[in-house]
Amino acid sequence: MLDADRCYPRLLGNCRSPGVKLAALRPLWSRALMHLFAHRVEQVNGRAVLIADGKKVAKSGKKMPGVKLLHQESDNNTKPSFIMGHSTQAVSLLVNAAKSLVAVPLDVQIHEGVVFSNRDKRTLLDKVLIQVAGLKMSKPCYLVADAYYASGKVVKGLLEQNHDLVTRCKSNCVAYHRAPTPKTPKRGRPKLYGQSVLLKNLFRSALAITTVTSPLYDDKNVQLRVRSIDLLWKPAGRRVRFVLVEHPTRGRWVLMSSDLSLKPIDILRLYGLRFKIEFGFKQAAHVIGSFDYHFWMMDMKPLSRRNGNQYMHRESEKYRQAVRQKLHTYHVFLFMGVVTQGLMHYLASCHTDLVWKSFGSWLRTIRQGVAPSERVVALAMRNTLDEFLIVGSATNNMAKFITERQSRNNGQHWDKAA
Repeated sequence: MLDADRCYPRLLGNCRSPGVKLAALRPLWSRALMHLFAHRVEQVNGRAVLIADGKKVAKSGKKMPGVKLLHQESDNNTKPSFIMGHSTQAVSLLVNAAKSLVAVPLDVQIHEGVVFSNRDKRTLLDKVLIQVAGLKMSKPCYLVADAYYASGKVVKGLLEQNHDLVTRCKSNCVAYHRAPTPKTPKRGRPKLYGQSVLLKNLFRSALAITTVTSPLYDDKNVQLRVRSIDLLWKPAGRRVRFVLVEHPTRGRWVLMSSDLSLKPIDILRLYGLRFKIEFGFKQAAHVIGSFDYHFWMMDMKPLSRRNGNQYMHRESEKYRQAVRQKLHTYHVFLFMGVVTQGLMHYLASCHTDLVWKSFGSWLRTIRQGVAPSERVVALAMRNTLDEFLIVGSATNNMAKFITERQSRNNGQHWDKAA
C-alpha cells in the first residue's frame, strides 16, 4: 500500500493544480483515441460517430459551486423528480469492441449552476457546441443526440465545424415544402418556404413506404415501415432529411439528419445506438467512480435547498477566482475518469483474450468474441497488480514509481490496495 500520509494530499493537489490544462488535454485525448482505435472506430460514410447526452449527478454539499435544483425527466418511478446536483454533458466516440459497440468517453463537463456574467446568454446547446469544437476532431463526424438537441442552433453550429447532426424530432415539429417558382418574377427576394407540413401527419400521407428489418438493439426479425422525405426546416434555414418510422410495438418516431446523403436505414441505426452512452454512464458511476468527487469550497456561502444558478457578477474577484478553481478541480477529476474508462475500453476491445485470461473468476455470460465490461477489466488488473509491480519495477516507470513509494509496513496487502 502507498503511504497515505504522503501520497493522498499530493493526489488532491494534482486535481487542484492550475498546471493541468484541460483545454490542451482534450484534443490530445481525442487524437489518442483515434490512434488507439484506428481500425475499430465505427464509421458511416467514412465519418466517425459521436454521441452526446447529459447526466445529472446528485450532490448534496452546501459548499459546492455549481450545485443547483435539477429536474429529472426519467420514466423510472424510483427516481425523484427533482434533485440537488451537477448537470453535466458528455461526448463519446462509438467504437467496435469484438462483436458489439461501446461508447468511449471523450469529455465530460459541468455546464450549469454558475453564471459569472449577467451578459452571458449562452444556453446548454451553445456549450455543447463549444465542447465538441474543443475536441478538435480532424475529420467530419456525425453527432447523435436525443430530441433535446433537435435545434437549429445545433445544426448550424455543427455545420460550421463540418459535422452533421442525427437526432429525433419533437412531436410538434413542422417543416416546409420549397415554394414554387413564380412564372413572372416579382420584386424582392423570392419566396423560400411553401406549404407547411406537420411531420406526424405524414404517417397518413401517400409517401412511399419501405419495409426493412429493424437494425435496433434487441430487435429480432422485426419489420419496420419507413418513409423518408427532404423538407425545409425553418430553425436550421435549410433542407434536412426526415425519416418516419413505424415500429410494431414501440410506436412512431420522426428522426432527422442534416446530411441529405445519409440513407434512412443508417439514420435509424445510428439513432438506435444512442443508448450506448447510457451504458457508459452506468459503468462510470458504479465501477470507475467518475462522479464521486466531494471537493468543498470552505469560503463559499452555503447554498439553500432548491437553490438555482449561482450568480457571480456581484462577488469579489477573489471569490470568483476561488469558484473557478473549484470548478476546474471538478473537471480535472471528471477527465481523470474519462481517461481511465477509455483505457479500460482499449484493453477490453484490443486485448480481449488477455483480459479474460487474467480475470480469475467465473461469469455465466462469458462468450467467445464478446468484449469484457469495465468491471471485468478492473478485476483482471487487480489480479495482476502484484506481478506487474514485481516484474516491471526495473523497466516500467509506473511500476517503479509505485514501488518506491510503497509503505514498508503494509507491503503485504497489495491485494487490498488493488
